[in-house]
Amino acid sequence: MKNRRQILQQSAALAGLAATGAWLPASALAYTKEAFEAKSVADALKAIGAGTPTESKEVTITGPDIAENGAVVPLSVATSLAGVKQLMLLVEKNPNAVVAIFNTSEFVEANFTTRAKLGQSSDVFAIAVMNDGKALFAKKEVKVTLGGCGG
Repeated sequence: MKNRRQILQQSAALAGLAATGAWLPASALAYTKEAFEAKSVADALKAIGAGTPTESKEVTITGPDIAENGAVVPLSVATSLAGVKQLMLLVEKNPNAVVAIFNTSEFVEANFTTRAKLGQSSDVFAIAVMNDGKALFAKKEVKVTLGGCGG
């Protein structure tokens, strides 16, 4: 039977592990700072080591045609392709192009939804980066009536 002191020590150790992220796999902690600081779609792809993107019907992006508030625009990206390493959401005219990068594997269904800030009407790109470095994309224009990035 454990006493109160042992339970508190184990709880503190578990809280320390959770706070440092030691229980997460290294791939979950990895992110490319250069990609998130990129000012253009091309710079973001270059930062993660992807090739020139090609348009594909296998990559889908969903979102509103007109967003009344650019501060909270719901966007979804999905693909049924095998061998996808990452799915990215990028906004062409935002101060920083990358909205999100989702790391995937064969054990993860490549279908993600998030909310993004759009400063102005812009093309939004969903890019699937394959294991071999190929990049496939889909594009959608989203018109913003009230900018979300200070505009």
